[in-house]
Amino acid sequence: MSDQDETPENRLRKELPEEVPAASPAQGAPEEPAAPVLTGRQRLVNGLWPPRVSRAQLIVALLLFGLGFGLAVQVASNSDSGNALRGARQEDLVRILDELDDRSQRLEDEKQGLEKQRQELENSSDQAEEARKQTVEKERQLGILAGTVAAEGPGITMTIEDTKGTVQADMLLDAIQELRAAGAEAIQVNGVRVVAGTYLTDSGKSVSVDGNKINAPFRFKVIGNPKDLEPALNIPGGVVQTLEKEQATVTVEQSTKIVVDALRAAKQPDYARSSSQ
Repeated sequence: MSDQDETPENRLRKELPEEVPAASPAQGAPEEPAAPVLTGRQRLVNGLWPPRVSRAQLIVALLLFGLGFGLAVQVASNSDSGNALRGARQEDLVRILDELDDRSQRLEDEKQGLEKQRQELENSSDQAEEARKQTVEKERQLGILAGTVAAEGPGITMTIEDTKGTVQADMLLDAIQELRAAGAEAIQVNGVRVVAGTYLTDSGKSVSVDGNKINAPFRFKVIGNPKDLEPALNIPGGVVQTLEKEQATVTVEQSTKIVVDALRAAKQPDYARSSSQ
């Protein structure tokens, strides 16, 4: 072996295995198609669908749905309450405004009356006698409100005919509240005196007023200013219109003398006592 053959390059070449040529693909074998290149929009769609929803996300979605549904119901109810006035005729709107003015005037008159009583009490030479007179008058007024004494005066009579049996306790309660807001001073329903603590409940096909069962026709005897009471019942979307939607028939008659003679026994409070004692 010559010195040339023993060079480090030749020795390294002898130690390495012989080069094996890369195997060429078999003849006729199908080539695998290259993966398609996705656009940005396609990658976004693939990431969003099918949706991957966790339990926490589902609970939050349900809570948001319930909140949205509640807001929608509230908005719808507010819209319904305003539709009656929005679609009212001009004369109806004028009548409603007049009724509000009358209520404001009644409150102002009551304020002036109380101020007058105070001045009379302060200026009277016999303050004890004046105080006694005012006490008697106040007792009479409170007796009317409490239902312990009979009352008479101008007012209205409202009769509700309910042949379908659709009138319920809440509808009669709405009528009582509307009458009170219009200045009713004494109310009697089918022989039962209505006072501050009166409650109404449904009792089968009847209605109970303070535990006293009453049946249709429901007859309201109300003392107050007839010019305030009747318009309050006939406002758009008010008591009469609501009852007529339930196929009930409502008639309202004004009178210069209404007698409310149903009485309530005076009840001694169990816990409340006068702070002056």
